[in-house]
Amino acid sequence: MTHTPDAGAPPTLPAIPPQPSSPTPPTPSGTSTAAPPPAPASPPAPPARRRTAFAEGVDRLRHAATTEPGRLRIIGAVLAALVVAFGAVTAWQMTDRAAAADAVLTSSQPLTSDAADIYRSLADANTAASSGFLAGGQESAATRDRYERDIATAASKLVNAAANAAPGSPSTATITKLNRLLPEYKGLVERARTYNRQGYPVGGAYLRYANEKMQREMLPAAQDLYTMENERLRADYADATPYPWPAIALGLAALAALAWVQRRTYLRTNRVLNHGLVAATTAATVVLLWLTAGHALARSHLDDSYDHGVRSLAVLHDARIASLKARGNENLTLVARGAETVRVGDTTLDAYDHDFTRDIDTLAEGLAHARRLADDDTGAQPVTAAMGNMTEWKKRHAAAREQDENGNYQQALDMVIGAKGATGECFDAVDKNLATALEHEEAEFATAAGDGRDALTGLPTGAAVLAVLGATGAVLGIGRRLSEYR
Repeated sequence: MTHTPDAGAPPTLPAIPPQPSSPTPPTPSGTSTAAPPPAPASPPAPPARRRTAFAEGVDRLRHAATTEPGRLRIIGAVLAALVVAFGAVTAWQMTDRAAAADAVLTSSQPLTSDAADIYRSLADANTAASSGFLAGGQESAATRDRYERDIATAASKLVNAAANAAPGSPSTATITKLNRLLPEYKGLVERARTYNRQGYPVGGAYLRYANEKMQREMLPAAQDLYTMENERLRADYADATPYPWPAIALGLAALAALAWVQRRTYLRTNRVLNHGLVAATTAATVVLLWLTAGHALARSHLDDSYDHGVRSLAVLHDARIASLKARGNENLTLVARGAETVRVGDTTLDAYDHDFTRDIDTLAEGLAHARRLADDDTGAQPVTAAMGNMTEWKKRHAAAREQDENGNYQQALDMVIGAKGATGECFDAVDKNLATALEHEEAEFATAAGDGRDALTGLPTGAAVLAVLGATGAVLGIGRRLSEYR
């Protein structure tokens, strides 16, 4: 019996055999089949870039900062470096200031005084030469000795200045010039004396030429030397007195860092004191107090030595020089006898007498200034006496000029270089009182400047030693904390 297939099921199809692959085309005879070329090799990977030591160090620090022992090591290193830097800068700055303070006391101020003495000796020698010339054959031994002593003093001071001047400096050139001019001047004076004793009028011409060389070449050179040494003195003061702000700033920074570390330690451990950190703080505090107090004291004494020593000395030196120049011009007025004139407005005046008036006015101003600067009776008394001597000098000079203008030359001469009641007595008294005042002010300067220098004694070395101890204490204090983690 035949069954009809179910109408809903699809008929089963016979399987389709797989199609054969396409046959490989035949290769011509005598030809072999070549393998395909290999794929190109990929380029080698570039070598890893080598990191710098700085970058590796930064990474190590960053990694160390993530742990408390690492942070403590960093803190200890920073504290030690800060304390050592504070001590090093303090020692460096205080060494410079101590050296400058010592130079003020032992070098620049004495050389300034030597330069002033050179000027004074030259001016006084010129005055003594004119006084001896006026005396003629009756020149006194005292006048001659004074001239020779002044020349010897000037020569000796020039040698000392040359030994202490920097090679190639302007001071050295000025000293060389003065050493060349000094024997030339002395030769002119000796010729003037020789002709004067023989009664030849040409002696006056030689003396005026010697005076011109002194006034126009030697004294200006001596003034330049004095000015240069004064500038050197002011430079030493400028180096010795400024506040050491970098050292003070580092000291405050070190103390602030130490305080922060100790507070941090207290908050983390509830321990009030860390012996190492306390020792470091104590050392830094001592250095800072020593630095500020020592420098403040030294600055105060140095300022005092300048205000009540150097300033007074400069004014007194100028006054003494003015008195010497006035005396020299007073003598030359009688030597020249009107041969040198100067026109002031519509009036013709004796050139040397005109210069005398100018110098005596300078002397009056200098004495008044010195009187104001004197800070005690010991310094004021000789200045006051010199003012009285100067007033009397002016009166006697006016009387002598009156006699000379009336034709009484011998009487005028006696009133200038005579043994008693002459203007020479007033000049000698002024010079003596100024020398006394100078001696007092030099003693005051030496005391104040010496105290200023001594206030810095030991500070550079002490600061360096305490800084090392403080850094050691900081390291030990941090090491104590690190031992708690082992």
